[in-house]
Amino acid sequence: MKTVTRAQLAETIYAEVGLSRNESNALLETVLKRISDRLESGESVKISGFGTFSVRQKGRRIGRNPKTGDEVPILPRRVLVFRPSHAMRARVNGRTPDAEAGDEG
Repeated sequence: MKTVTRAQLAETIYAEVGLSRNESNALLETVLKRISDRLESGESVKISGFGTFSVRQKGRRIGRNPKTGDEVPILPRRVLVFRPSHAMRARVNGRTPDAEAGDEG
């Protein structure tokens, strides 16, 4: 499985949008910072046709140490959740969004 990096995204912006390399990198960094800032403040970020990033609060619970079996408290924390849109799910599965909607009924 291949991973896409920030540098590759910036290069794609440069090639497809026509901004300079510095402008493309700055644009990408601005978008990522705005998304990060919103998530950090607890807001959701919805990108139409792609999906929604949100922060969920997990409460305190008791877990177990897998080696010893001892109970261990797991402190409350916030976790980042991504929920893909129906269109994105369909694309990943090689289907059109309309076919995906028909499968859910």
